[in-house]
Amino acid sequence: MPVWEQHCCLPLDPDTDVDVLWRYAKAGASFVSVNVGYAPHDVAETIKVVSGFRHQLLARPDRYVLARTAGDVREAEATGRLAVAFDLEDTRPLGGRTDLVQTYYDLGVRTMLLTYNKRNAAGSGCHDETDHGLTEFGREVVAEMNRVGMVVDAAHCSYRTSMDVFAASTAPVVVSHTAARAVHDDPRNVRDDQLLACAATGGVVGINGVGMFLGDNDASTEALVRHVEHAVELVGWEHVGLGLDYCFDQVDDELAANPDLFPASYAQWDRLEFIEPERLPAITAALLDRGHTPETVEGIMGGNFLRLAEKVWR
Repeated sequence: MPVWEQHCCLPLDPDTDVDVLWRYAKAGASFVSVNVGYAPHDVAETIKVVSGFRHQLLARPDRYVLARTAGDVREAEATGRLAVAFDLEDTRPLGGRTDLVQTYYDLGVRTMLLTYNKRNAAGSGCHDETDHGLTEFGREVVAEMNRVGMVVDAAHCSYRTSMDVFAASTAPVVVSHTAARAVHDDPRNVRDDQLLACAATGGVVGINGVGMFLGDNDASTEALVRHVEHAVELVGWEHVGLGLDYCFDQVDDELAANPDLFPASYAQWDRLEFIEPERLPAITAALLDRGHTPETVEGIMGGNFLRLAEKVWR
């Protein structure tokens, strides 16, 4: 079955060794979306990272397929390789220009968030005190993403911004890496009506593997499954997937370098816990052991995001 990881993070340096992604392949994954820039990064910084990552991936055709189409993902799965695409966690890397959506798409970016935690030119973030919703620029970005075939992502957005995004997009929307607020009350997690609104677009919600969002820094398989099952019960298994948000970099360094982006709650534990790529088989087994059908598990582990890519990617 296709195993799809909708979001992970490498150190955002063009010289980062991307071959650590092979850990996903060894765990049975056939696709991974890799972050190449977020709120602190301008156009020039982001292009350097994308170029560096692309160069390394294209130099290893024995291991990696730079995924341009859903067919590339199927080819990677059939040939024992790992399909890789990129994502952006904020619209600042656009530099205020919607025409760069096409440029990034041509370079391999297949998903983009509108905001990252705090307000930007496109809308408000989940940690803003005042929620202004999606801006006119944000609506223009959504329209251009729809035209190009880039997946619109409402993760890290404020409540109102996310609901505006669901209403504005003419294509299915994802919340790539989040968790259910009804299970664990954290501002980064989404409410039930957000889950329902995402599913109503034909979209998919990716449950993350970050301990502070699953529980009290609880990155157990059982904690993740609780959030998966809540989403499945609410919106149906066809709209649930995985976006583990595994970080290969030093999270503490990122928090220290960008204190305005992260509330104090991010630093309350000595070490943030994450579900690592090697846990993918255990997640599959846990879902099957709890009585979910093979069809349901196949959808959650990757089939649902693959179906969405077939609809949205050009």
